[in-house]
Amino acid sequence: MRKSLNAIQLPLPIVDELMRLAQASPQEEICGLISRDRHGLWKCYPVSNRAEDRKHFFMLDPKEQIDVMRTMRHHGEELAAIYHSHPDSPPLPSPTDIAQHEYTDVLYLIISPGARDKPELRGFYIHGHAIEEVAIGLEEKSTR
Repeated sequence: MRKSLNAIQLPLPIVDELMRLAQASPQEEICGLISRDRHGLWKCYPVSNRAEDRKHFFMLDPKEQIDVMRTMRHHGEELAAIYHSHPDSPPLPSPTDIAQHEYTDVLYLIISPGARDKPELRGFYIHGHAIEEVAIGLEEKSTR
């Protein structure tokens, strides 16, 4: 895995929402999609995890994913990121995460809720088996 020279600014409300969702479900991986519109507004779309072992894996509910993608298109949004949590491990892509990643131009966010005072969020681009970590900065920009 290599560190990228690139950085991405995420709105603080989005990061707060991701942390809240992960900490509210500490026994299973949460997952979902994040959109961005042409004005730079971001929106979080939680999607149910349908994996058999939700403690160690995630699988976006197919119907919910299609519905969310349809909603994004309707509102002029694009898919900016896919997120999920690792309840018991660091926020690094697992071999399964890498093998199942299909959107090479979409940011991949992994949340490790950890203790209430030490949650961690990291971002990656995954191209085949190449992983590029992206620095995440916080901005006060609002979401809708």
